[in-house]
Parts: sequence; structure tokens; C-alpha cells
Amino acid sequence: MQHDQWLLKQAESSLIRLLPRLEPLLNDVTEDEKTTFITRLQTHFPRLFGLLFKLYGDQYDFFYHLEQILIQAIEMYQRRSPELKALDQQRESNPTWFQTEKVIGAVCYVDLFAGDLSGLRQRIPYLQELGITFLHLMPLFKTPEEQNDGGYAVSDYRTVAPHLGTMKELADLATELRSVGISLVLDFVFNHTSDEHEWAKRALAGDETYQNYYWMFPDRELPDQYERTLREIFPEQAPGSFTYHDKIDRWVWTSFWDFQWDLNYRNPTVFKEMLGEMLFLANQGVEVLRLDAVAFIWKQMGTSCESLPQAHWIIQAYNALCRIVAPTLLFKSEAIVHPDDVMSYISWEEAPLSYNPTLMALIWESLATRKSELLRHSMARRFELPEDCAWINYVRVHDDIGWTFADEDAGELGINGYDHRQFLNQFYTAGFPGSFAAGLPFNFNPRTGDMRISGTAASLAGLEQAFKRLDPNLKELALRRLLMIHSIIMSVGGIPLIYLGDEIATLNNYSYRDEPVRADDSRWAHRPPFDWERAEAERSDPATPTGRIFQGLRQLIQIRRSHAVFATGTTTFFDVTNPHILAYVHNRHLLCLCNFSEQPQKIPRDVMGVYIDLDQPMRDLLTETEVRFEDVCTLAPYEFRWVVFNE
Repeated sequence: MQHDQWLLKQAESSLIRLLPRLEPLLNDVTEDEKTTFITRLQTHFPRLFGLLFKLYGDQYDFFYHLEQILIQAIEMYQRRSPELKALDQQRESNPTWFQTEKVIGAVCYVDLFAGDLSGLRQRIPYLQELGITFLHLMPLFKTPEEQNDGGYAVSDYRTVAPHLGTMKELADLATELRSVGISLVLDFVFNHTSDEHEWAKRALAGDETYQNYYWMFPDRELPDQYERTLREIFPEQAPGSFTYHDKIDRWVWTSFWDFQWDLNYRNPTVFKEMLGEMLFLANQGVEVLRLDAVAFIWKQMGTSCESLPQAHWIIQAYNALCRIVAPTLLFKSEAIVHPDDVMSYISWEEAPLSYNPTLMALIWESLATRKSELLRHSMARRFELPEDCAWINYVRVHDDIGWTFADEDAGELGINGYDHRQFLNQFYTAGFPGSFAAGLPFNFNPRTGDMRISGTAASLAGLEQAFKRLDPNLKELALRRLLMIHSIIMSVGGIPLIYLGDEIATLNNYSYRDEPVRADDSRWAHRPPFDWERAEAERSDPATPTGRIFQGLRQLIQIRRSHAVFATGTTTFFDVTNPHILAYVHNRHLLCLCNFSEQPQKIPRDVMGVYIDLDQPMRDLLTETEVRFEDVCTLAPYEFRWVVFNE
């Protein structure tokens, strides 16, 4: 407590000293805008100062770096357009705008979905038809032509990849999307850069200033000590965490791939430089940044170098600066780590939005086992968030599926976590008898037996196998699975996110095996070009799998957007004594039931009556009919129900 009070006094005195030097720099804004900036700075500076002091207060020139960071913030504020500053004011008056039932997300690669940014603008009517209001574009910045990790090896944060368009086209796209009610979301890859980034090139040329932007070592002594406690991220394709460069006779820290150099956030100049890149994107009209690989941004000897306290402080400091410069901008965390660590990044002061990898993984686990027990048990203790935050719930995205459930959750149900993951790996790579899935292994580690799973939602849910067997019954079950699992992300609370292509039941594309650069990365099986010919011809015809899924998802989206009960809020998961049924009540007025089995399943009325007054008026939102639960409620194979009561 005494230390906090000391920090607060230091912050107050520091701001008094700094303001006379900072205010004259605000010379390109109106008096009202200047007042707004100063007011925000005074509001958020104590928090910002405390975080930066914990990170860099031991450096002799701390106050110099603090001033430089604030000067960077002022420069970016002055470049922010009047239209975006007006949006900032709107969002300050309604900061949790993302919690409404009307926010529906989609994610895609620009080139795979629409060719380029110009093509994407032409596809806005399609997004509107589907009901999308939150569009996440996968990394689209300049990268090396070949070694780019699907866009996650950034060479220039202010240049769009030439084959996709220009930064002006991106800003124009953001403006047009905003005009039709769609918020633009981009990735911010801030743990590392490409080895072709200007900073890396200067480091390779021997410039010690830029070598200090990264983690570099003259020999293996320290890397060997660090690696004793590090885990390999890509053991099959990129073993180890350090790469030798003979040009400079240095070992460079490369957590992911040898062409991705980890940034050194112990250097406050790196913090300042990346702030500039972040706010530059905010000034293009980006409303949400997905923070990539948040767990890895701070290194400390003797630890796993994942999810350290300093990683949180860095994100929180960036958050405070965004509240000062561009309050519209929100963070979405991407932490594919233990569920407890996932939760640790989620707060209004850090990342108000977060992917929900545990829900995603356990949806697929439940499909494989035909049981929802682990899903229900985990979500009952891990779904609740601070009231000003929201989950991003998804069935599939661009990446692989990792089985990120907590072993302790599984153990409480008598499930051995390691063995269960081995079963799931076999099931989803067609190695388990009776499996319906057509998935692919990704990054198999022979030492641990670990792997992740690639595949489109449709192929993993059984549609590919149904087509191969020419079996209409298998096809029907696969389509039901797809709609049911999407019903969960639509109704459970938070922002649903559709990987574009899943809404037209896209199957695995195996042509990646013919491309040398991609042949060893099975994730490209679920990243095919969008099939516009099939979408145009079939999406309106529910007699086709394409139309069945598209029209089914469109109906769910329309229902969700029409009922405030779907807004972010409390969700209660409960046990109906049938392990095949997932049951939850959202916002106290919406009952959701899902059957994870190919067989009809029953729920005794008296069991549901423990949680819900079954004598009150109830209405099925899917059929718009009155509901009366008799002695037993029966769900058909993979049936789901949305029942609203006591509205």
C-alpha cells in the first residue's frame, strides 16, 4: 500500500513536470481536442506511470523514455482524423458497445476470400447478407514472399502486402465498413518481426542499436540456460528457440520460426516504437487489434518465458495509452495456453476481448465423445468474465486445434488428460475406428506424443467422409453437427466468430501438398480459396449442403440479432443428468439445449424444473412456437433448441 501511494505521488509530480513540455507539442489540434487529450492524459497517467515504472524504472534514463513515449502518443493523436476522434467520443460514452446481440464476427484472409482489398470491398454486400458486423482480416502487411508464416512474419507494419493493395485502400475499406456498421479488426504481431524488417536488416548490418531491439547472444551459454525451461512451439518444423546467424556471429531468439525474431521489450525504445506502429493502425480506422502470441513477449531466465507478469504490464500500458490517444481501439488477446492463463489477460485494463480456445476445443471433444460433461464442467467454472469484457467464441479459425482443456478439470471427471488427448488426436485424424472426422495432424512431437489438428469445420464434422461414402445419412448427421456447434457460439454469450468458408460447408483442400513452401504445414488444408462459384450457385438452395449451412447460420444470426437476450451476460451451465446433453441458461431468460449424440436423447422434466419454472410461458425461437415441456423432453440427433421464457 505504501509503495502504491509512493507511485501515485511520483506520477503526480512527474505529470506536473512533463505537462509544460508536452502541451506546446499539441499544436496541430483544436483547443477542444487539446483539452480532450490533456484530460485523458491526466485520467490515465497514474496507471500508465505505475506500469512503465515497474517495467523500466530501474533504468537510469527512465524519465527520458517516459517522455519519448508520451511524445509518440501526441504525434499519433495529432494525425488522427476528425471522424475517428468523433468515433472516440461515441465509444467513450458507450465503451461496451461490443456486448450487444447485434455484434456478429467473421474472419478471413483477404487474398483467399476476395483476392485483394478492392475485391473485399465488392464483397461487403455478402457480409451484410450474412449479418456480419465485426470483420477480422488476417495479417495483411508486407512479409517475405516465401517464409512468412501465413502473414505473421511482418516486414513493415505500415505497408500492406503489394498483392493485396495499399494502406490507403485499407483505410478506405475501414471507412466503408464503418459506414455500414462493420468494425474492422486486424492482427497486431508484436512479439516478433520478420528477419526482413528494417530493424532486423540494420541489426544484421552490425548496428548495435538495432541489435538491442532483439534478443542476441554471442554464444550458446545463455541460450542453453534459457532452453532448459522453454517449451518448443513447433518441434517438428522449427525445433529449438534460437537461430544462429553467421553474418553477425550471433544467436537470435526465435520462439516460433527461424525467420521470426523475438523483440526485446526490456528495451523501452522497442516499447515506444511498437506503440507507434499500433497507433498508426488505429489511425487507419482499425477498431480492434488481435494481440498475437501475448504470452511470449517477456523473457526471464529460469521460467517458461510465458505469461510472465511483465507481459501483462506491457499490454496494460499499451491499453492506457490507447485510452489517451484512440479510445475506440480495443485489444483482443490470443493466448493458447492453460485456461487459467487465458483468463489472466482478460480485463478492461488489459484486453476486454479474448478468444475462447477452451470452448472451441471442448466443442470438438464433445463431438468425438458424444458427451458434454467435460465441456459443461469446464465452462461452469471458466466462462464467467468481468462484466465489461466478452469472449470471442468460435468453432474454427485459421490455426490448428490444440486440446487446451485443463488436466485438473478432466481429472475431476476421472479423465486422464494425456490419454484423452491421444484419443482425440486419433479420432480427428481418422485413426480411431468409427470416426467421422477427416482431420490432419499438425506438428507432431514424437518425444511427447503431442500434436494439433488441422481441418475445416465441415471435414472435421464428417461431411467429407459422407461424400466419399456417398451416404446420405452420414451427410445429414454432419450437417446437423455443423449447425449445432455454431448454435453454441451464437447463444452462449459473447461475440460469435465465423471463419469465412465454414458458412458454405467448405471441405479440406489438399493442394497445399504440391507447394514446397506449404507442404509441411497441414493448416493450409483448411485455408483454401473461397469458392465463390459454389457460394453464388448454391447458398440460396437449402437442398444443397452449401445452402443448408448458409441459410441455417443466417437464420441463427437473424434470430440472435432480433433478441436482446443474446447480448453478453451471465451464462449458467447445468447438469440434466444425461451426459449427451449440453444445457445452459443465458441471461436468465434463454434456455439452450444441445444433443451431442447420433441418437435421440431424453431429459426428465423434473430435472429441468430444478433450474427453470416450466409452468411459465415459453417460446421456441427457432420455430416461433409455444413450448410445453411434458414429462420428458426429447432431442433428436444433434438437435438444439433455443427456448425463451419470462421475457
